[in-house]
Amino acid sequence: MSSTVSYWIFNSARNSIATLQGGQRLYSRYASNRIKSKWRLFPQGPVTLKTNASCGGIALQKAYRHTSTEEDDFHLPLSPEQVNEVLRAGESAHKILDLVSGVPSSVLRFESNQLAANFPVEDRGGVAACLQTNGLMFGVFDGHGGHACAQAVSERLFYYVAVSLMSQQTLEQMEGAMESMKPLLPILQWLKRPGDSIYKDVTSVHLDHLRVYWQELLNLHMEMGLNIEEALMYSFQRLDSDISLEIQAALEDEMTRNLSLQVAFSGATACMAHVNGVHLHVANAGDCRAILGVQEDNGMWSCLPLTRDHNAWNPTELSRLKREHPESEHRTIIMDNRLLGVLMPCRAFGDVQLKWSKELQRGVLERGFDTEALNIYQFTPTHYYTPPYLTARPEVTYHRLRPQDKFLVLASDGLWDVLGNEDVVRLVVEHLAEVCRHKPDLAQRPANLGLMQSLLLQRKAQGLHATDQNAATRLIRYAIGSNEYGEMEPERLSAMLTLPEDLARMYRDDISVTVVYFNSDSIGASYKGS
Repeated sequence: MSSTVSYWIFNSARNSIATLQGGQRLYSRYASNRIKSKWRLFPQGPVTLKTNASCGGIALQKAYRHTSTEEDDFHLPLSPEQVNEVLRAGESAHKILDLVSGVPSSVLRFESNQLAANFPVEDRGGVAACLQTNGLMFGVFDGHGGHACAQAVSERLFYYVAVSLMSQQTLEQMEGAMESMKPLLPILQWLKRPGDSIYKDVTSVHLDHLRVYWQELLNLHMEMGLNIEEALMYSFQRLDSDISLEIQAALEDEMTRNLSLQVAFSGATACMAHVNGVHLHVANAGDCRAILGVQEDNGMWSCLPLTRDHNAWNPTELSRLKREHPESEHRTIIMDNRLLGVLMPCRAFGDVQLKWSKELQRGVLERGFDTEALNIYQFTPTHYYTPPYLTARPEVTYHRLRPQDKFLVLASDGLWDVLGNEDVVRLVVEHLAEVCRHKPDLAQRPANLGLMQSLLLQRKAQGLHATDQNAATRLIRYAIGSNEYGEMEPERLSAMLTLPEDLARMYRDDISVTVVYFNSDSIGASYKGS
């Protein structure tokens, strides 16, 4: 796409941004002295969450974890049943049954789970189907400096991608419905929502900004819309631009101002996949990760990475940063393996502290915000000369699915910090084998009550009741409960789940995992058909 078109898409909203209307709730920002924290800017010790009568209440995401109210309880081990209850509390699974043009979907099902280390949990995940175009979207969003940005991105990004893929005719129908105040065409069908939204009161504001985007797409007069790679690339950057512009606009409603400020001043990395038939596109900005589990014809399993972490250990990312800034800054762009010495990922949404000029930051924060109540930290890195240093521009990978591509794993860095790519593939393969082995073969025997009772007793006697039915749960179990040799240690697992909230983040991170299983028969049939 030409530079003129790119400029139009990303910058014309600056002249047409809608006026935000009021909301009634706000996000809180949680900060503590955290080992391996993505931000290294917060003061020592936990920060108390504050409320202000004029600001309203604080909306906290439910965290799936064991909590303790007595110091002595911290040492009490959890029973195996309690461990399973904690680990499985965030599970979800969904079978894909819909047919597209009479052809079975290339996706069979997905399984996901999440375990919190922060309170409120800063990770988000979502799954949705595009209703006006073909395709399924899967996303994992890892927040830092609070959960506000991750929540905003997880709720809004899929809509930007879906609109980007719409044809000129569909966009015209959307705009016509808005002008005549008729119901809009449905854009998404959520199969797994990112969590309890606190945006219910400002949804119209976000729709206004989404409308500005599709109006700009209409003005490009592209009959078929953007291709998927362009849609992913521009959607990431446009949403990040809108997040930045929303807090720069003159907002009358205090609640909306507070929420927009918290979204802009926290941050989130993102990894999302778009699957349409045999076409798999993955867009990544930050240090979440996506890999494929591949089974070759000889039965051997291997891992195919689909993303690269955007951090100090990525030579390509270091070269990019050096190209974008003067040679005089080459020694200070990355310090202590962090961007400007403070942030682990080199790409992220939000985090305007590393994107705006010092003057713009001061100008926004001096507009009457109670930054202490909102837990907004005002700081400037030591060597802050030529912003922006951070970008939400994703790296997009395309892969044509083959029958040997069996599953896709997307997860936040809380998983990858402790498990390697090959370990993850091995654990999912072992999970599939265990689930298959423990499934009773009723087709060979009459299914009567006596047989069912016998099978249940047999399972209980063999301890099979503890087998995870969700691959994401198994991955989380081994991520926090295995030793350096990859062996499960029940005592370690129990101890990690018993950590009180103010200590948990010192030993582990939020973990969000989605495992997508592919339909090899459907994928194989598409090759035969072509």
